[in-house]
Amino acid sequence: MRQSHSSPKKIVRNISIVNGVLAMVLYLLIQLFKGKLDYWLWLLIIGPGIALVSYFYLVNSLERTLFRQIKVIYKIISNLKSGKKVEFNIDKDIIGEVSKEVRSWAKEKGAEIEQLKEAAQYRKDFMGNVSHELKTPIFNIQGYIDTLIDGGLDDPKINLKYLHKAAQNVDRMVNLVEDLDQISKLESGRLELNKAKFDLTALFESTFEELEIKAESKGINLGFKSKDQRAIWAFGDKELFRGVITNLLVNSIKYGREEGQTLVGFYDLNDRWLVEVSDNGVGIAQVHLPRLFERFYRVEESRSRDAGGTGLGLAIVKHIVESHGETINVRSKQGDGSTFGFTVEKAN
Repeated sequence: MRQSHSSPKKIVRNISIVNGVLAMVLYLLIQLFKGKLDYWLWLLIIGPGIALVSYFYLVNSLERTLFRQIKVIYKIISNLKSGKKVEFNIDKDIIGEVSKEVRSWAKEKGAEIEQLKEAAQYRKDFMGNVSHELKTPIFNIQGYIDTLIDGGLDDPKINLKYLHKAAQNVDRMVNLVEDLDQISKLESGRLELNKAKFDLTALFESTFEELEIKAESKGINLGFKSKDQRAIWAFGDKELFRGVITNLLVNSIKYGREEGQTLVGFYDLNDRWLVEVSDNGVGIAQVHLPRLFERFYRVEESRSRDAGGTGLGLAIVKHIVESHGETINVRSKQGDGSTFGFTVEKAN
């Protein structure tokens, strides 16, 4: 059976009619028994009666209309927010509670909508960046192969040259796919951390050796700030931190000055080590620093591509460090070098 509800306007009208009828009844009774009962006695008897009738009618009407409808709204919002059963009491400030819940709910939903918009834009930008990064090596490979097929394969001046260039672009695509796979695993939490005790000093020294030829090609010296560097024992995934160290050192070489230097320093932070990798290279403008760890963000588009990077290195570094519950930061001044610092847990 369909339940009907009165509007607030109709409730007020009905109360006015009831009060008018009761007032008329009071007047008639006073006239009828005039002189038999004291006038003020009638007011004491009938007056509270009118007030009680009006009160119960008003409460009943509000409970059947506004209260029940607001109760449904309140319960829906509360259940959506907490998933718990909500007790609703008419003696409370119903309008105030509902107003508070609605404002809170609207604020939360507004924040969720903004996050969804940002996520949607992020996905669009990500897909655009991936396609852009893949398009260049694919077109290059296509051009080299087409040239070789069209007769270049028989030309000793270009055949090996074009094959090497095609291979370089294939390597670039492989590196991009591998970086995308790693960052996907890091973000989804699918990459397991194999934490153990390891020596940061020894890890840097082995990485220095691996990058020795690359550093020497630009005359860059790799070393420690302390001449007598002792063992620095840390706790974490050694191989993942090797990737962090390699990436930071490679960047310092790529963008370092000829005959420059990259120095590593360790600082005691009670239960953690602060590791800083500093160079005296070209530096980074302040406007770029807030976005430096974003995927595919490049300070200088053409220069970064010429250096052979995928644009994902620093994003991966950030994810690796944060997956250990640690932090990473950068400070730099254009023309005056850069310093990348990250924390790592101390080993017991």
